[in-house]
Order: sequence, then structure tokens, then C-alpha cells
Amino acid sequence: MPLAVAMLLLVTIAMLAGCDASPAPVFFGAARHDISFSGQRFTVFVKDGHAEVVRLGYLPRAARDPIPAQMVQAAEIASGCRVAGPARGLWRSPSLPGDTGEARFRLDC
Repeated sequence: MPLAVAMLLLVTIAMLAGCDASPAPVFFGAARHDISFSGQRFTVFVKDGHAEVVRLGYLPRAARDPIPAQMVQAAEIASGCRVAGPARGLWRSPSLPGDTGEARFRLDC
């Protein structure tokens, strides 16, 4: 296989791998739930009383205000539990407060 073809294949695989949400390492082995509502798509990973919610797709800044509440709702739908607050310790999110792309929560089941 020529080098140019091999490089093109690797780039294509890398781009396709970025099209799907993957859990953070602490959520490896978590149950995955794909949820759509209110025109948004979320992937939720649930493990050991915690949830990681990843919003999928592009959203302009002006449309992001309702997303944090929708992320809480997505975690509750996926887990069947109530969100008790943001995840702490090992489970906490490294994202900035107010991030609308990823959030982690403690669950009260």
C-alpha cells in the first residue's frame, strides 16, 4: 500500500472516530444511552451513581442557554434517577462551569 493511501486511510478513520461520543476514562464500562428531545441529541453514560452527558452536534452560542437544564433532564431520563448535583472528586468534570458540550452529575437513585 503506498504511503499516501495509508495516510489517507488513517486520516479518514480518525475523522470518523470523532463523529461519536466516547466516555471519559472514569466512565469506561458505563451503560450508554442515546437520547433526543427538544431538538437536541445527547449521549449519556451512567455508572456507579454518576452520569456523564455529552451534547452532540453544533449549536450556536445564542441557542445554548437551555442546554444545562436539558443535560440534567437527559441524565434523569437515561438513569431513571434524580440528579443530586454536579459530580465531585474523581467523577468531576474538567470542563469549565457552564460548558454546554459535556457535564457530569451525581445521581440520587
